[in-house]
Amino acid sequence: MTGHPAPGLRWRRLLAGRGRYLADLAVKGAREAVFLRSPHAHADILSINVTAARDAPGIDAVFLHDDLSKVLKPWRGTHGLFPGMAAPEQSALAGKRVRHVGEPVAIVIGESRSACEDALELIDVDYEPLPAVGDIEAALAEDGVPIHAEAPGNVCLEAEKRSAGVDAAFAAAELVVEAEFCFGRHTGIPLEPRGLIAEYEPGEGSLTVHHSHQCPAAMQEAFAELLGLDAHRVRIVCPDVGGGFGIKQQVYADEMAVAAAARLLARPVRFVADRLESMASDIQARHHRVRGRLALDRAGRMLAMDADDIHAIGPYSQYPRSSAGEGRAVLSLTGAPYALDEAAARSRAVFTNMGMSGHYRGVGHPIATAVTEGLVDLAARQLGADPWDLRRRNFATYGKDCAPSALGVSFEHLPFAACIDVLEAHHPRDALHAWRGAARERGLLAGYGLAVFIEMTARGPAFYGDGNVRISTRDYCTLRLEPNGSIAGHASVTEQGQGVETGVAQIVAETVGVPLDKVRLVTGDTDSAGHGGGTWGSRSLAIGGSAGAEAARTLRAEIVEIAAGLLQRVPAELDIQDGEIVDQNGPSGLGLAEIATLAHFRPHELPGGCQPRLVASASFGPLDAPFRAGCGVQLSCVEVDPETGLVRPVRHAVAHYCGLVVNPLLVDGQFKGGVAQGLGAALTEELLYDSEGQLLTGSLAEYRVPMAVETPDITVHHVHLPGEDNPDREALPRYAGVGEAGTVGASAALLNAVNDALAPESAALWRIPASPQRVLAALDPEE
Repeated sequence: MTGHPAPGLRWRRLLAGRGRYLADLAVKGAREAVFLRSPHAHADILSINVTAARDAPGIDAVFLHDDLSKVLKPWRGTHGLFPGMAAPEQSALAGKRVRHVGEPVAIVIGESRSACEDALELIDVDYEPLPAVGDIEAALAEDGVPIHAEAPGNVCLEAEKRSAGVDAAFAAAELVVEAEFCFGRHTGIPLEPRGLIAEYEPGEGSLTVHHSHQCPAAMQEAFAELLGLDAHRVRIVCPDVGGGFGIKQQVYADEMAVAAAARLLARPVRFVADRLESMASDIQARHHRVRGRLALDRAGRMLAMDADDIHAIGPYSQYPRSSAGEGRAVLSLTGAPYALDEAAARSRAVFTNMGMSGHYRGVGHPIATAVTEGLVDLAARQLGADPWDLRRRNFATYGKDCAPSALGVSFEHLPFAACIDVLEAHHPRDALHAWRGAARERGLLAGYGLAVFIEMTARGPAFYGDGNVRISTRDYCTLRLEPNGSIAGHASVTEQGQGVETGVAQIVAETVGVPLDKVRLVTGDTDSAGHGGGTWGSRSLAIGGSAGAEAARTLRAEIVEIAAGLLQRVPAELDIQDGEIVDQNGPSGLGLAEIATLAHFRPHELPGGCQPRLVASASFGPLDAPFRAGCGVQLSCVEVDPETGLVRPVRHAVAHYCGLVVNPLLVDGQFKGGVAQGLGAALTEELLYDSEGQLLTGSLAEYRVPMAVETPDITVHHVHLPGEDNPDREALPRYAGVGEAGTVGASAALLNAVNDALAPESAALWRIPASPQRVLAALDPEE
């Protein structure tokens, strides 16, 4: 069952247009909400006049900051592991000052969206614009504008890791290569925008929220805490969710305002963001500037690596996870695939008057990978070494009884060499060199690039738990045997199209011993599932699948025990296959449907006075390590037009290792989608702001996501180690995630491919996206 490429259980329904997304839900008496958002990046609010708006036709209420503060607390994005972090107070609606374009100022609730939008035009706000911080340099300028009085120099957080001998290693090195890398600001662009319907019942003091979100249990905590409600009286229901990518795992000010408005009005309130306001208000990510160095000896042995990272996070630290995530990845993963003697990494998160920054697919991994792999390729060119061979000679060895990385991070066994061997076997370097030469003969600049990556998945409780951040790293699964012999269950994992329900169902089906179509899981409802983590950090199948396996083992054991009593056999002699009880001689003639019928309707006929339960629950969270890791190597091939600067990716391949592959179809889909997002980041996607903090790419006409015709063929090769394809059904398998792995290495591989193409012209580009203008500037710096 596992290892089989089963299609997603929801796919047929969704492809038939029968999805039920948030905007499809009908809640009796629901009113619509729209927001007045700041047109300024930084301004004081001198006055707001909402009288005319409140009197407009079809309007129920117009709420401002002070109105909502009666029922809604402010919040701070703190983290206990970083006590020096500056985390200024946030609120659902701006009070006396706005700090980014798109910040909510007022919420209008009425009978229709159009009526609310008409009322918005009647609100009169008197702003006094202030100087804005529109880029990293302005944030750190000595005479720069302070965004918050409590954050001098606009620094939210500074963290550093440094081994003892790093300075000496660089001083003694025979070769040091260095570059400054710049990464554009991105966002996730899920097909379905953010939205929620909040319904407060004053008689019960309860809140029900239908939410397009990835983490219902985390939102249950947030709504309860900030609205002063008992958590057990807050229910979060996630219907079909049209994509998330991390964008829908955050707490948003406008969504908290909707819940507060529903409580004040004691009636349901709906908000669905339109695409334009999503561009300004959805969580943004990346936007780093990193100065990196790599020290080697003349034989090509890597000695030390150093990275100095600055990350522009916007005006606040994101709640509840904080804005430490991207920098933490830089501190953990820089240089990690290689056996370095020494390493140093520093990361600073700085406030700017841009949109809020948070967690987006990969969370800092692509930054560390691009810096590391860019420096490796730069070293290969300066040494005259082959980039394949330079990597092979320097791979780190991790696992039990092995040393941690130079930055002090311990990894389980990661087969880098096997991954690069598989990649080269399918894409021989001689063939790549021949292709590159033929393209250059046609007048194009062609090149290919490699990127070795590590993905840290399925995190344990250390980071959030030790930081006193109420984010669960566990998941739950409850299974029961239905009267017809099928398995029904509830799981705390959530589905946004990635197929995790299918993967968990496959694990359950295989463990119990029933066909996949006999398993039905319900997810995304805090009333029926345990308090689990949901979807983030490539964790859902690794952790939720383990909980499913544990519950399935327990349920299977009870079924076998009942069957043994009926057949007068020893349980160890029996098994379940395809829903039938079997022994060493074959089928016994007893099926799960017969056992379920007896247990549900005639339990008095069971031998020995058995009191059947036929339900099993389990929770699981990794406690043996802070995370589970996967790894791989990506290959990108590009052609560059020297006249226009246009970069065209022509081929992309991934060889990866993630342990046991539950469903190769789902894994391939995650990799291909992740690669596509990584290529978009490398080529076209960028949220550009001017020096006044105004968003210049605020629609999909300017912020270009990759189209199908622009995306190359993507090939995924699975790397397996001996013994992994035949796991013991009685043991809990060790799964790792893959949801972000494609994104982690794609932009790094493409940037290296671009630089391979530019190398014959003695040019280099260390900034993404690699737009035509930037490519042409790299080719002719004097222009």
